[in-house]
Amino acid sequence: MSSLFLLLLSTAITAAVASIPAYPSVSTDCTVSAADDNPVPVRREVYGDGRIFDISHRYTVDMPSWGSKGGLGQFLWLPSSMKNGSRSNNSLMKLQSVHSGTHVDAPGHMVDSYFDAGFDVDTLDLDVLNGPALLVDVPRDSNITAKVMESLNIPKGVRRVLFRTLNTDRWGKMVGKEH
Repeated sequence: MSSLFLLLLSTAITAAVASIPAYPSVSTDCTVSAADDNPVPVRREVYGDGRIFDISHRYTVDMPSWGSKGGLGQFLWLPSSMKNGSRSNNSLMKLQSVHSGTHVDAPGHMVDSYFDAGFDVDTLDLDVLNGPALLVDVPRDSNITAKVMESLNIPKGVRRVLFRTLNTDRWGKMVGKEH
């Protein structure tokens, strides 16, 4: 199910990106000049009238992955390559667990009745997940408690809150038990 979702999402993003003026056409030689003569792709991330900041952790072989003591391991392959005579580059991505890297859990992940009712990640409203957000930098020696939440005095109308926590400082190969 998650592979199908990723395939559909990838196809939809490719189609959407091709029609959005924020993503210009690539020049015929596919190069973009840089100071050190290495090609650098132009990235313009726009959503509505604002800019998108990608808060995802980069996937690496040793990033934490649920159920693995050694990290994520190899996750990306190139079974077909233009360098080897194929008509296109075809990449293959496999994760040991969807609990790898930055992700959103489906409503049915922790509530069995939601799972039975089909509340998968594709039922999440992307307009809720994307847009202006309040960033709260949590002191490294604090937990996010009800008292802390009340003390934040989050203004009315704020729909999204991001918490920068000690989790990033503890980043390692294993998923911590305190999550």
